[in-house]
Amino acid sequence: MKKQLFKVLGAVLFVLSIAPASSYAAGYTETRYPIVLVHGLFGFDNIGPVEYWYRIPSALRSDGAKVYSTSVSAANSTEVRGEQLLTQVKQILAATGAAKVNLIGHSHGGPTARYVASVRPDLVASVTSVGGVNKGSEVADVLLGVAPVGSLPNSVLVSVTNGLGTLISFLSGSPTLPQNAKAAVISLSTAGSLKFNAAYPEGIPTSACGEGAYQVRGVSYFSWSGAQPYTNVFDVIDPALALTSLVFGSEKNDGLVSSCSSHLGRVIRDNYAMNHLDEVNQTVGLTNIFETNPVTLYRQHANRLKNLGL
Repeated sequence: MKKQLFKVLGAVLFVLSIAPASSYAAGYTETRYPIVLVHGLFGFDNIGPVEYWYRIPSALRSDGAKVYSTSVSAANSTEVRGEQLLTQVKQILAATGAAKVNLIGHSHGGPTARYVASVRPDLVASVTSVGGVNKGSEVADVLLGVAPVGSLPNSVLVSVTNGLGTLISFLSGSPTLPQNAKAAVISLSTAGSLKFNAAYPEGIPTSACGEGAYQVRGVSYFSWSGAQPYTNVFDVIDPALALTSLVFGSEKNDGLVSSCSSHLGRVIRDNYAMNHLDEVNQTVGLTNIFETNPVTLYRQHANRLKNLGL
């Protein structure tokens, strides 16, 4: 009897071992509302075969999610980017027939998504900020201090970064999007973020490093971020993030944003062993092999949203 049972168990284990992985999780990421991804500063939807959200959309779609990668100005103010995103959200809702969307924004995409949720909460089920610049970035503060608005260095910096933004938009198929690097840096500074938060406060913690309201006007708020600027010796961007992390002193950060600044609504975690680019599985998947794969975090979050009826 035992021998027969072991044979049956062995056969079951063999079938499971050769079954496609997705068969374990059919519907795992199938949220009620579409997931809309919002890129950060100098971001894009895709340039050729390279996605900003590297391999994340396909992983979410594989188990049921409807996913849309939006494209807003690579460099501009939060409000300008927010209005561009709002237009695309309306288009996605019209095309899908859905009543709302789940917004996930990385870096400057966090405040951009928050803008839409604040001005049109009826169209948004949730906002998730990943490494979001929600209370400003010391890196932006340094840029403004080193090259104050109106100075010659600032003019040169703005010209170069505007050109970079234009090039990124052109390569990603959105050549008409306006670029304004000066407005972007001001929006991402501590002073600019505080001004924005006064007008659009939903989900922002009232304490220095706490959690914000989990739900405001029917919109659920979440956040997570990394706290290790250098994670992979093969990633050519990591040394630059290790350098920019120095402006934070002893404050926990991902290389561009402090952990406390990333907090919004329910803080899932703010200390993943990831840097600012690892948070979107960049550069092309060269992330920390000793940490949870970033793609897995997005799949888990989609399942979290699903279980909440979102």
